[in-house]
Amino acid sequence: MIGLARNAFAQQQASLRNISIPRLANPRGTTIPLAISGPSVLACGAWLKNTICVTQGHRAHISPLIGDLATVEARQQLNRTVQRLCQDYSIQPEIVTHDLHPDFYSTQFAQTYAEQRRIPALAVQHHHAHIAAICAEHQLIQPVLGLALDGVGLGTDNTPWGGELLLVDGARFDRLGHLTTLALPGGDRAAQEPWRMAAAALFRLNRGAEITSRFPDQPAAATVAAMLAQNLNCPHTSSMGRLFDAAAGLLDVNAIQSNEAQAAIQLQQLAEQHGETGALMDGYRISADNQLDFSSLLSALIDCRDAGHDAAYGAALFHATLVAGLAAWIVQAAEQHHISQIALGGGCFHNAILRHGLIHHLIASPLQIFIAQQMLPDDSAVALGQAWVALQHNRL
Repeated sequence: MIGLARNAFAQQQASLRNISIPRLANPRGTTIPLAISGPSVLACGAWLKNTICVTQGHRAHISPLIGDLATVEARQQLNRTVQRLCQDYSIQPEIVTHDLHPDFYSTQFAQTYAEQRRIPALAVQHHHAHIAAICAEHQLIQPVLGLALDGVGLGTDNTPWGGELLLVDGARFDRLGHLTTLALPGGDRAAQEPWRMAAAALFRLNRGAEITSRFPDQPAAATVAAMLAQNLNCPHTSSMGRLFDAAAGLLDVNAIQSNEAQAAIQLQQLAEQHGETGALMDGYRISADNQLDFSSLLSALIDCRDAGHDAAYGAALFHATLVAGLAAWIVQAAEQHHISQIALGGGCFHNAILRHGLIHHLIASPLQIFIAQQMLPDDSAVALGQAWVALQHNRL
């Protein structure tokens, strides 16, 4: 277990320094012992990196990775996996859980499954599930402060979330704060083209007039500039993943991604090549309504080359300032809400610089830190989190 008493900080530091995330989940699936039991739950997971979870007493059985549900084959695999898990463990689910997003195949499957069997279906917000998965793995039944950082998940306000500070108490959660939002010019397409997120950053910093000259190789640059100016098809997101994309676009590291998280991975690699650097002074701000704003950092990245710095320096500066801002945000919220247990979840914690840097910043504080160890921090753990929330919900 990661969380330890205050008088064991030396051992905690030693163990946390060496934590790494495995590249692949167990191909045979995973069983997690649970602190509570209840009716058998079938949790149907998310859209990306889908897994299925069923509970039986004090155990949660998580399937091998099914993957993204964009193909017919993956959806058929989900159907077969549910049937096989229920047969293998002789389970007849009494509750079904799913993501908030109504268009996910996993959501539609769960609702149909529940209707056919006349059992309750429970929707669980995506980032609540990320933090709940950490709670399930570490058998935490008391309230925790959760930092959930990922690409996207539908929020309770029907907007795309992804940089969330949550107070999680079993089946309940409060959104204490979030990253200051950025526009997504073109919606989902912006997640595939980091230059669009860079354009959104330029516009937010009142430098929209520079978009077309900064991205001369992008035929849609003028259109994107106009979309931002007129707020057309530009939903706003608090996503940490999109903040990484904006940085990659501003530093000319990646304009169009060919793989998921490619821009973020390239930024991490550049930062590792450069080595450690200090955080940007005044590179972030925590607003009165608890938004964490990295506008000053983005502004510095825009002018990085003009100041004689290369992309590697910019990537290192970006990571260092993110870590400093996130750590300050957590400590402030923990003090305000009198919480000492901190759960870190979401796919962005695959990033070793972010993960280790944040842990090292927090290790000197009187906080207990919990991260994924048996599971991965990404969406493959969402089903476990959904199941945990359903079991907690049953206790209300």
